[in-house]
Amino acid sequence: MPTYEYHCDGCEHHFDEFQSITEEALKTCPACQEPKLRRVFGAGAAILFKGSGFYQTDYRSASYKAAAKAEAESTGTKSTSKADANGSSANGSTTAAKTSKSPT
Repeated sequence: MPTYEYHCDGCEHHFDEFQSITEEALKTCPACQEPKLRRVFGAGAAILFKGSGFYQTDYRSASYKAAAKAEAESTGTKSTSKADANGSSANGSTTAAKTSKSPT
């Protein structure tokens, strides 16, 4: 349920109200009892990512990732990424599993 901001044009009272989306907007000010209350467009709530699995770098743009990769290559550090879903590793070789059958 969202929190809505209200402002009374009669007495300048400003408050927040926790309401359901389907509820009608309040019309009467709780401070002065005048019907001069209006809903204000607030700044809204900030997005908070809590818990494991949410990181600031998860949703970076492609240009940011390319710049970071170029910087890592220029400093001489190599990334130690695992093989991707296609089976190719960072150096382009495939990581197909080799199985050998022994005669029985």
